[in-house]
Amino acid sequence: MRWTLKPNPDVLKQEQLAQELGVDSFLAGLLVQRGIDAFAKAKSFFRPDLNDLHDPFLMKDMDVAVKRIQDAIGNNENILIYGDYDVDGTTSVALMSTFLLSFYDRVATYIPDRYGEGYGVSYQGIDFAADNDFSLIIALDCGVKAIDKVAYAAEKNIDFIICDHHRPGKKLPAAVAVLDPKREDCTYPFDELCGCGVGFKLCQALVETNDWEFEILIPYLDLVATAIGADIVPIIGENRILAYHGLNVINTSPRAGFKAIIHQLKKDILTITDVVFIIAPRINAAGRMKHALHAVELMVTDNFEDAQRVAAEIEEYNADRRETDQSITEDARELIITDQEEERFTTVVYNESWHKGVIGIVASRLIETYYRPTLVFTKSGDYLAASARSVSGFDVYNALEQCAEFIEQFGGHKYAAGLTLKPENYKGFKARFEEVVCATIEKQHLTPEIKIDAILPLEAITSKFYRILQQMAPYGPGNMRPVFMTEKVVDTGYGKCVGKTEDHLKIKVVKKQKDRNGIDAIGFNLGNKSEIIKNENAFDIAYTIDENEWNGNVSLQLMLKDLKT
Repeated sequence: MRWTLKPNPDVLKQEQLAQELGVDSFLAGLLVQRGIDAFAKAKSFFRPDLNDLHDPFLMKDMDVAVKRIQDAIGNNENILIYGDYDVDGTTSVALMSTFLLSFYDRVATYIPDRYGEGYGVSYQGIDFAADNDFSLIIALDCGVKAIDKVAYAAEKNIDFIICDHHRPGKKLPAAVAVLDPKREDCTYPFDELCGCGVGFKLCQALVETNDWEFEILIPYLDLVATAIGADIVPIIGENRILAYHGLNVINTSPRAGFKAIIHQLKKDILTITDVVFIIAPRINAAGRMKHALHAVELMVTDNFEDAQRVAAEIEEYNADRRETDQSITEDARELIITDQEEERFTTVVYNESWHKGVIGIVASRLIETYYRPTLVFTKSGDYLAASARSVSGFDVYNALEQCAEFIEQFGGHKYAAGLTLKPENYKGFKARFEEVVCATIEKQHLTPEIKIDAILPLEAITSKFYRILQQMAPYGPGNMRPVFMTEKVVDTGYGKCVGKTEDHLKIKVVKKQKDRNGIDAIGFNLGNKSEIIKNENAFDIAYTIDENEWNGNVSLQLMLKDLKT
C-alpha cells in the first residue's frame, strides 16, 4: 500500500476562503484542494440548488426528442421505455415510465433478459415492440452503439430516442434523437451524467416545454441519486445537486419500494454510501439472479404491502447472489494460483459454468486481492461474455479498444466495461490484453494507493470539526470523503484483533502513552498488522472519521485505512 499526500493548497486562497466562510484554515484548505476556492463556489457546494441545474435544451438533440414525444402523445402512439438491467438502467426505466404515465397512459416498459438477450438494445426487444404496436422506443442507459438494432427497428417503422452516457463509437445510430453528453458534437456543460441523469434531463425538458412546475420532478430524484451512487459517476457539478436533493427525498419521503428495503435498518438518515451498499445491491440482485423487471416493479409501486412482498423476493435473490459470487470468487482465485507461472500485469479468468450475473462483482473482488486490470469471462450462448474492472489511474476501456480485433462488441467506462467475443478468440485476446496493459500501465498503478488529503493532529478531531466535514457530503468520485494522516501515535495498550476470525483491529490511539483522551479506531481487515501497535511502538495512521453508536452513546471513531511504522 502506498500513501500519497496530496499537494498543499494555495496558501493565499486558503486564508482568504477561511476568512470569507468563517471556518478554520485547515477546513478551508480541504475545500481549496477540491477546487472550491471562492465564496460563490463554496456556497453552491454547501447549498446545492436545483435552480443551478443546466438548461436541458443545451443537450444536442433535446429539442428533437421532446418534439417526437409530443407528436407520439398527440397521435396516441404506444411508447416503450427500454432500459439496461443494472441499477442505472432500472432506475431510468422507473423514472421515465412513471413520469410519462402521470399524464399519458399508452406507455409500457421493457428490460432485456441478461441471459437470453444480453446487454443493451436487443432484436427480441424490437420484435416485442413491433408485435405490440409500439412506434417509439425510448432507450435509457444503453443504445449509443446500437447502430444495427436501430436500423432494424426503422425497417419496422419504430423510431428510437436514445438517452445514454457511455462513450459513443465513431458513428452514431440513426435514431430520431441521441441524447448523450459524451457525443463529440454535444456542448452540454456537464458530461458526467449517468443514464438516469440523462433521462431526468429529458423529463425536465418536457416539463419546461409544457410550462409545468419543476417541483413535480422532485419525487423522482431519489431514483436519480440511487443511479448516481451505483454507477460511480463523479458527484460534482450537476450530479452533486441531483444526489444531494435525491438523498433528501430518500430520507424524508421515500417511495414505497425504498421504504420496504430500508424498513429493517436501524438508520434514520441514509448517506450515499448506504444507498450504494444497501439499496443498489438489492435492485441489482433482481437482474443478476432473476429478471430486472422485478426491480422496476419495486420502484414503481405506490402500495407499501406490494413493495414489501417484492422486496422480500429481492432479498432472497440478494442472498443467492452473495453465495454465488463468494463461491465463484474462490474458484477464480484457485485458477489464478494455478496460472501464475510468470509475473502478470492483468488477471483474465474463464469458466463456462460461472453465473453471468455476478462476474462483475467477482472482478471487483479479484482486484481487492491482486490489484491489476481484471476480466472475468463466462459462456453466454455461442459467445464468451466478460466484465472488466480496472485499478485507479488506468483506463480499461482504452485498453480494450486496442484489443478490438478479438472482440465482437464492448462498451463501458474508464474503470468498468463489458464485452463479448468468440470462444476461439479467447486465448488471442488474453495475450493481447496482457501485452497492451504491460506496455501502457504505469507500474505504480499496480500498487493500491491511499490518497491523503492532509496531516491532522489528533486534538483537531472534535465534534464541531466532524459536523463541518459532514456538510461536505454527499461523498463520491470527485469529492471523496477526506482521508487524514496522523504521525507518531501509540495504542493505549488495550488494542486487539476482533471479529470471528480476528481479521479486524480495534485500538485506541493517543499522542503519548500517558494521555487520557484517546480516540477509538477500527481497522477492517487490518488484523495482520497487530504487531505494529505492541510495546508502546509509535506508528502512523491513515483514516477517515466517522461516528460510532453503542448502547445509545454516539462518539467519534477513526476508520483506519492503513497503519505503518
